[in-house]
Amino acid sequence: MYTIRNVRGHIQVYDGKGNFLFSADSEREAREELESYEEFAA
Repeated sequence: MYTIRNVRGHIQVYDGKGNFLFSADSEREAREELESYEEFAA
């Protein structure tokens, strides 16, 4: 489970425990990064 937050116009992604994972320029970019992140973590 991940949370995507828009913070002052910048996208931040957190894991299910609320730990910061990475930031992105758009929600689309964040979702693409999440796909890569999940593949790497598997």
